[in-house]
Amino acid sequence: MNAHTQTRLLPGPQGALEVAIDEPAQPRSGGGLALIAHPHPLFGGTLHNKVVQTLARAHVQQGWRVLRFNFRGVGASAGVHDHGVGETDDLLALLQLEAAHGPLALAGFSFGAYVVLRALERLPAQRLPQSVLLVGAAASRFELPVLAAELHERTALIHGETDDTVPLAAVLDWARPQSLPVTVVPGVEHFFHGRLGLLKALTLRHLRACEPAF
Repeated sequence: MNAHTQTRLLPGPQGALEVAIDEPAQPRSGGGLALIAHPHPLFGGTLHNKVVQTLARAHVQQGWRVLRFNFRGVGASAGVHDHGVGETDDLLALLQLEAAHGPLALAGFSFGAYVVLRALERLPAQRLPQSVLLVGAAASRFELPVLAAELHERTALIHGETDDTVPLAAVLDWARPQSLPVTVVPGVEHFFHGRLGLLKALTLRHLRACEPAF
């Protein structure tokens, strides 16, 4: 993604996982790792997806060390697609390796948002992230877990108005009983074509709002 990006293989539940680590030029006070999960592997989703890279750039700009990774069976990652179950194990294994302590941010796009929500169900209370970002959450394709109430204020749910991959109505139906606000981007489809700059700006606004007050 930039001159401060390193690629490597890290051990995962089914073998090596391919990761890219984006280092900020000016780390935020207190450090911290942001992990970003990519869209559906069977439809071309990888750690190089443009939405994933946009989210990574925003986190790096805000001083987060960012870890993007390929789920099992994608790129150089070992294993085969497991419909979100094994992918959740992949994400949690990387968190244990790279972010066992310190501030944490989680972001996911589409299928990746589903995996992030599954992972949040299994994180202990003391490891809940400072920020959660769910973009184009795949509510029409998977049964999304309910978001813990203590995470509502630190979660941003962003969706395109004209998304024809995951209709906006499906996300609203998931968010409504939880009283979760949804940021709707007018005239934007699933991959935010032509509006990645706006997505980055919305991400930065959310990250700044989640910074602790001193």
